[in-house]
Amino acid sequence: MKQAAQWVRDEIRALAAYHVAPSAGLVKLDAMENPYRLPAVLAEELGRHLAGVPINRYPDPQAPRLKAALRESMGIPGDLELVLGNGSDEILQMIAVALAKPGSVMLALEPSFVMYRMSAIAAGMRYEGVPLAPDFAPDLPATLAAIARLRPALTWIAYPNNPTGNLFPREDILAIVAASPGLVVVDEAYYAFSGGASFLGEVGRHPNLVLVRTVSKLGLAGLRLGLAVGPGDWLGEFDKVRLPYNVNALTAAAAEFILARRGVLDEQTGAIVRDRGALEAGLDAIAGVRRFPSAANFVLARVPDAPRAFEALKSRGILVKNLHGSHPLLANCLRFTVGTPDENARLLSALAPAIG
Repeated sequence: MKQAAQWVRDEIRALAAYHVAPSAGLVKLDAMENPYRLPAVLAEELGRHLAGVPINRYPDPQAPRLKAALRESMGIPGDLELVLGNGSDEILQMIAVALAKPGSVMLALEPSFVMYRMSAIAAGMRYEGVPLAPDFAPDLPATLAAIARLRPALTWIAYPNNPTGNLFPREDILAIVAASPGLVVVDEAYYAFSGGASFLGEVGRHPNLVLVRTVSKLGLAGLRLGLAVGPGDWLGEFDKVRLPYNVNALTAAAAEFILARRGVLDEQTGAIVRDRGALEAGLDAIAGVRRFPSAANFVLARVPDAPRAFEALKSRGILVKNLHGSHPLLANCLRFTVGTPDENARLLSALAPAIG
């Protein structure tokens, strides 16, 4: 018997590693990235700034300047604590590890971000998903029944939801928070595109509510920086399982520098929101496409044959996300990242023949 097969946990062996599709030479519309780079002058200034970072030294593990920059940029109140992660993926892992008592349950609404389930399995938690309604709204009675039955230690809610793009009703989320015996984490990875919708103002009012955000969708995906925001009693425990020096010195310095010039990112975000409207209108004009409302930087649509359309688009140089087979509610669904106007136009012109 091979050594790995003998000693690795069965639930880990049953997993598939997180797959990132090769994208060289393709219009990349599969990963919800900001399609805009920093302006050349600002990028050059950033390069000079990073040249002064003492990379021979470990970074400050508490990153006080970076936390101050995030507070200022995101309007985070001073009475809430922050824990930083190497992307919000690491934050998910920290929270799962901290709450993984024997027999503990993680709950999530499905379909949603695949890393919720992955983090539960990695931490040794039991994972349970509650299906959304066919229109991707929460099935609140089923969710509340699952909470009463399972008494989850941790419940994840993405707001807006990924991959569906919609905002769940605010009163539904507050009802879930009120009914939950354990922690509820609202994941606001796409908050910048949601027209101001946020639960930041609710954090601190509910003893079991924590918020997670990232700078990735703002245009800084390559920096890998996420944050948890919440009461000190929760975040102090999460900080105990944070790996030392998990946010590197170059990430911290670059994020501080760019967040101090947040207007550049805000302009790009505004352009993405405007272009999302144009992309939605273009999708609505293509026969055979059912487009779902989005408050994020991507749009979900159902087509007659998603696997065939995915391959046809790829053959035309456009990479999107094929969600068919990932969840029954996502049958024949494709997810399109909002790109530049030219990229969106190329997608729309290629999509009609791809589904024809």
